[in-house]
Amino acid sequence: MELTITRDVFALAQAFTISRGSRTHAQVLTVHLSDGTFTGRGECVPYARYNETLDSVSAQIEGASLPIDRAALLTTLPSGAARNALDCALWDLEAKRAGKRVWELAGLPAPKPEITAYTLSLDTAENMRLAAAKNAFRPLLKIKLGTPDDMVRLEAVRQGAPDARIIVDANEGWSAEVYADLAPHLIRLGVEMVEQPLPAGADDMLAEIDRPLPVCADESCHDRASLPALKGKYDMVNIKLDKTGGLTEALALRTAALAEGFDVMVGCMVGSSLAMAPATLLAQNAAVTDLDAPLLLSEDREQPLKYDAQGVHPPAATLWG
Repeated sequence: MELTITRDVFALAQAFTISRGSRTHAQVLTVHLSDGTFTGRGECVPYARYNETLDSVSAQIEGASLPIDRAALLTTLPSGAARNALDCALWDLEAKRAGKRVWELAGLPAPKPEITAYTLSLDTAENMRLAAAKNAFRPLLKIKLGTPDDMVRLEAVRQGAPDARIIVDANEGWSAEVYADLAPHLIRLGVEMVEQPLPAGADDMLAEIDRPLPVCADESCHDRASLPALKGKYDMVNIKLDKTGGLTEALALRTAALAEGFDVMVGCMVGSSLAMAPATLLAQNAAVTDLDAPLLLSEDREQPLKYDAQGVHPPAATLWG
């Protein structure tokens, strides 16, 4: 089996800002696994928050012993971006060899379009109001927050999009005191869910304070091993392939999370349609789907995912799976 890794860069339509910083390009790694006849592809986004770089993740991928199957991969590499790219490439390769779609191999129902959130990045209140007004036609807006003066931003977004459903992502940017103070206003403004209000590892207070609206674990949830520590603190988990280390673990995490009484959100890093494609299978009937990254790009893969009023559609076989 031949392994090739490429570094690909996709320009964003505009700067994307969260509480930890800004970016103007999506830098991704693409894995190509070839058996001489068929080639499977997978994409990952190394994430600095988890001490990942393009170099470190490339080294992890190159260090994997080939040939390898998905079951062995789960014990060979830790959860994270490197395993994600390899796992998704293996799924794609299996599908091509079998002449079937990945959902058939996984025993899943044929996927359908899912309404996805559209993210408004952190900015001044006025710019966020304008962005909300521009995207008020979208059924679900996700607002990036996580600063001490977020109240004015929330008010501005609701003014710009008075009828849109809204969820909020603080990206670990609040304290327990700030969240407790903001929570009544989140409800007043019709916010349906708040994602990762407190830093991972410093979120025990969520079990002690009122949670008047659902709280979703993002940075606090990586794979199935994360679940026991989330009980009593979170109502929902955000499953991302770059955190779980691929679709194989993500599907297992979804099953385990639902069995434990958590709702499921399916999210993404800022990558291309190739990175989102496997996640569209995971997102079927999720409480929240947040797979909007290709909508934030000014350039994408050939045969990109289709987005329309029905939401994000499953991938064409020419893209993945």
